[in-house]
Amino acid sequence: MSEVKVISTKAAPAAIGPYVQGKVVGGFLFASGQIPIDPASGALVQGGIEEQAAQALKNVKALVEAAGSSMSKVVKTTCFLKDIGDFAAFNKVYAEYFTGDAPARSCVGGIDLPKGALCEIEVIAAL
Repeated sequence: MSEVKVISTKAAPAAIGPYVQGKVVGGFLFASGQIPIDPASGALVQGGIEEQAAQALKNVKALVEAAGSSMSKVVKTTCFLKDIGDFAAFNKVYAEYFTGDAPARSCVGGIDLPKGALCEIEVIAAL
């Protein structure tokens, strides 16, 4: 069995429940979902989907980099939107973080998210 390494960084929000920010196993990072919390203040960022998506993606980037990977090595994302009507605006921000060959992706809308967030993003990245 491959060694499992827990990933933790102050550059992304601390876990708010019984989970870790991410785990590395078998050459991949499996990251917990990131919501738009400012890691410095611990508060949900104010604003609409654009501002919240940008913060969630900054958190994802910090976690991916803490694992020793990069956004270009993200192979799969799962995105959750409170309102599927935000899909186009979310995609505009998402495209700024995933240039070139984008990762495979699933996107689910119409669900409640922790702390009233408008979006949550989880990733799997190669190291």
